[in-house]
Amino acid sequence: MDLVPALERPLKNVLGAATAKVMAEHLGLHTVGDLLHHYPRRYEERGQLTHLADLPMDEHVTVVAQVADARLHTFASARAPRGKGQRLEVTITDGSGRVQLVFFGNGVHKPHKDLLPGTRAMFAGKVSVFNRRLQLAHPAYELLRGDPDEPGEQGEPGETVESWAGALIPLYPATAKLESWKIGKAVQTVLPGVQEALDPLPDALREGRGLVSLPEALVKIHRPQTKADVADARARLKWDEAFVLQVALARRRHTDAQLPAVPRVPRPDGLLTAFDDRLPFTLTEGQQRVSREIFDDLATEHPMHRLLQGEVGSGKTMVALRAMLAVVDAGGQAALLAPTEVLAQQHHRSVTEMMGELAEGGMLGGSEHATKVVLLTGSMGAAARRQALLDLVTGEAGIVIGTHALIEDKVQFHDLGLVVVDEQHRFGVEQRDALRGKGKQPPHLLVMTATPIPRTVAMTVFGDLETSVLDQLPAGRSPIASHVVPAADKPHFLARAWERVREEVAAGHQAYVVCPRIGDEEEGTGKRTPVQDDAEKRPPLAVLDVADQLAKGPLQGLRVEVLHGRMAPDDKDAVMRRFAAGDADVLVATTVIEVGVNVPNATAMVIMDADRFGVSQLHQLRGRVGRGAAPGVCLLVTEMPEASPARQRLNAVAATLDGFELSRIDLEQRREGDVLGQAQSGARSSLRVLEVIEDEEIIAEARQEATALVAADPDLTGLPGLRTALDALLDEEREQYLEKG
Repeated sequence: MDLVPALERPLKNVLGAATAKVMAEHLGLHTVGDLLHHYPRRYEERGQLTHLADLPMDEHVTVVAQVADARLHTFASARAPRGKGQRLEVTITDGSGRVQLVFFGNGVHKPHKDLLPGTRAMFAGKVSVFNRRLQLAHPAYELLRGDPDEPGEQGEPGETVESWAGALIPLYPATAKLESWKIGKAVQTVLPGVQEALDPLPDALREGRGLVSLPEALVKIHRPQTKADVADARARLKWDEAFVLQVALARRRHTDAQLPAVPRVPRPDGLLTAFDDRLPFTLTEGQQRVSREIFDDLATEHPMHRLLQGEVGSGKTMVALRAMLAVVDAGGQAALLAPTEVLAQQHHRSVTEMMGELAEGGMLGGSEHATKVVLLTGSMGAAARRQALLDLVTGEAGIVIGTHALIEDKVQFHDLGLVVVDEQHRFGVEQRDALRGKGKQPPHLLVMTATPIPRTVAMTVFGDLETSVLDQLPAGRSPIASHVVPAADKPHFLARAWERVREEVAAGHQAYVVCPRIGDEEEGTGKRTPVQDDAEKRPPLAVLDVADQLAKGPLQGLRVEVLHGRMAPDDKDAVMRRFAAGDADVLVATTVIEVGVNVPNATAMVIMDADRFGVSQLHQLRGRVGRGAAPGVCLLVTEMPEASPARQRLNAVAATLDGFELSRIDLEQRREGDVLGQAQSGARSSLRVLEVIEDEEIIAEARQEATALVAADPDLTGLPGLRTALDALLDEEREQYLEKG
């Protein structure tokens, strides 16, 4: 019997329409396979009780506990029949704490009969506080009867005994509409059909690694008899997740490798050589190594797909520029796509400065090897835009730098050979794809990111790209000292921070002050909710307020300017130019300065409400200082108490400049689904038991196995189970994501 359809059977055909509707709407489960891959979050052991003392407020929880006492109260009520209302209060305990259950009105009769002192049950409900005591109001419950380990208890025959006969009780991720045990019962209904399920793992791989079969793994994860069963099941299911995803990515790489592309080999003594000859410094070993990897890719007849990871300030732009010059040398054009106008303008400035007369193609004073470097953004004047478009279509411009304005239909290239995307995570997959579609044949693609990504995440999220890493800083970059400033505990530390800024300015340097918010939101500029006791409760500090307070207070007399995303593009550019030229001392800004802004004279940064930013974002921001010969200082201001997780995060950032180490910390503190979900254009993360950091070895081995398998059999002809698993993984959204990679 072919059971692929069995795993694909709609739940409404198996469980009934009402249950299936709740599962689809609240848990995203539609088929039998979806339900069987909705694994228990944890397991309760008989006799081992949940810690009621640790219940989280306002969350929907499932607990196993024993009834300590139950009292029925009668009170006067105009609404109740005969003027008397009833309230049942039940206290449950697990040895660590006590929680009160409350039932009202007609809902008291059944629990009054069921919940006698000494009864054990599972309870599910939302945790709240009443009269300073934790309580669950009208919780759903399931009695635990017929436990063989409890002598003298007469188990009732029927569903309850059967359902909980195992030694471990699975607790499922549940919702208020569907309690854990109802999900458990639904799983028991579909579990018998799993025996015929086709296995996605090739037999040789499964046997070679001593993994149990898929049917056995699903039974063991949902009906484990021992903890060893759970371990066996998880080991197997982790491999499924890693392997199926890596096969999808390997097939994508295999397909890309079949596409035609124009090889781009720089001509000797051309533009690239002329550029290298005028560099006032030598490239780092890392820059030379990564450049070789890129040039090797550009010389092939298939499109390059490479991710260039580099620490803030490691010289990625230099490597990307040399790749662009190589393509221009070979007769093609290169496009650099930046996420914001400020960054596009900054790239254009720095590229033309680095190239000098080599960027003045067709102009008086231009070098014989020169090309034209044009800027294309949405806010350009009509005449400048027309000229830029003309330079692109004729091939006069070898390099174009711009925002997503480059993707518009009107933009035509003479011969687009290379697309460089800066800060990949800010670009939609569709945007990258649209730009790649501008070439007569698929252009080569180089994606740059300054957010260090742990190796396994790179293999999982960017698995269709080859990865190059720049991990050493160029000579002349200065160290950055980072310190946490606990403004609430020690206000004098904050006063000292502003003194430090004044000292840097007095020494001829400049400073940034970063705030989470602009301040001209709905309530109007300058209006602030009064600061409350809890730093979380007040709105984040705003650029406009802070700039005003600093200019009138601790930084009075200094030239303070503001920069944020809602300013007109010309105004933003004017502010950046003044700051870069040294005509402003302090720039109070939002995170618009996070990527690419390069002012070597800026040596100090104060980040207000630093706890409101992510670890990677703080690391990015910090990279804006210490870009010249003078050492940098970064002060992380927070009102969060010392013991809070937020303070621990900030301490971690202050303790290391290693972005890869910080990205691991960041990932361990957040759910991995956030990382993967974001990269998969909002699709639900496919990872359920696989943990990207912990399971590094599994992911690396799965990638090797997948690459070998796809090379030998790209169509997976002998593996119907794997094809089915791929179909389930690659729903339409993910299919598009990988297609456009």
